[in-house]
Amino acid sequence: MRTYDDTFSGQKIYPGKGKLFVRADSKIFRFQNGKTESLFLQRKNPRRIAWTVLCRRQRRKGISEEQAKTRRRRQVKSQRAVVGASLDVIKERRSQRPEARAAARTQATSAAKEKRAAAQSVKKAEKAKGAAKSAAGQSTGRVVGKQAAKGAAPKVKATTR
Repeated sequence: MRTYDDTFSGQKIYPGKGKLFVRADSKIFRFQNGKTESLFLQRKNPRRIAWTVLCRRQRRKGISEEQAKTRRRRQVKSQRAVVGASLDVIKERRSQRPEARAAARTQATSAAKEKRAAAQSVKKAEKAKGAAKSAAGQSTGRVVGKQAAKGAAPKVKATTR
């Protein structure tokens, strides 16, 4: 048995029932009864008329049987180890007194500063050595451009008449 949906209300139209309306542009509209046809011809919006299927869908009415509530998963909180420290170390540090933690922190920062200063002094020494070497090399040789160093043909000088 073939059933159609009402163009306006969205309800089923059974065989032998309803009206068929064909617009001038050959578009077909099917109506269950004169009520839906009249509302359609008045250009009423079916989403604003409470008993239509479109309105009920918009307000999520009557779909509780079809669709059960979605189950939400509860977040399970767990403690994990951080890259630098295991879970035991983290718990141990938490249980320490604040003064002891502050002292350890200051000691660690001072050690890091010393290490950084040593690295910078080594870097400065290397830079100074490299600058001295390049200064000595520049006085003897001629300056070569980037393209010439790559093997490009020498630039032809422009001549005037």
